[in-house]
Amino acid sequence: MNHGESGDSVYRRSDASVFAKVSVGGVESLAGERLRTEWLAPFDLGSAKVLDWHASHEGACLVMSAVPGIPASELPADKLLRAWPSMARRLRLLHEVPVADCPFARPLSAMFDRAVDVVGRNAVNKEFLDPDQQDIPPPQLLEVVRMQMPQRLAQEARDRVVCHGDACMPNFMVDPRTLRCTGLIDLGRLGTADRYVDISLFLANARDSWRGPDDELAARRSLFDTLEIGEPDDARLDFYLRLDPLTWG
Repeated sequence: MNHGESGDSVYRRSDASVFAKVSVGGVESLAGERLRTEWLAPFDLGSAKVLDWHASHEGACLVMSAVPGIPASELPADKLLRAWPSMARRLRLLHEVPVADCPFARPLSAMFDRAVDVVGRNAVNKEFLDPDQQDIPPPQLLEVVRMQMPQRLAQEARDRVVCHGDACMPNFMVDPRTLRCTGLIDLGRLGTADRYVDISLFLANARDSWRGPDDELAARRSLFDTLEIGEPDDARLDFYLRLDPLTWG
């Protein structure tokens, strides 16, 4: 058994082919993950399949097939670099799912409202913030985000895709032998959004894995080449990296 960022307990069957998430009090959130997992499964992106679901006023249990492989976060730098192109292609395939087919939205306006609530409750987890931001009061971080909202909302309206919503290394599974990405897990935040929601987390979460600037630069170039983005928008990357930590809590 282990615990995810949501606080849900996760249990794996002895043969590792099935796992269950159990939530006490977080039925709505887990129910949302169930619906998203069911919806994505037919697109053959390697995501889990829902096998069973139980819910009551006391909590809920979601049983799913396990995605084979290990989390990319467990790979050393040299192997992560070899797996990286396959992971980037998997992200691209997700972003190519037709937006019109997706019933789930995760708009920037809702993300910002969530951040306002988390900051207002003084519930920001400083461990999620970049080290250079951990000594800045969360209301100040939120104000920087607020000032950019009009511009980012306009960009979102022009460039909306189906996003994972938490595209960090633990949520990309990799075959440790072939170093090919086998699928995606933890779909509780999946929905249509600005593609930079995923790109920012994908790049930033891998930083601690690299051996130095050369690895990081190679990974960045590989990702944007795979996504066919000729001129990356660093300001957009920075914006979503500032916003995301404020939405957890």
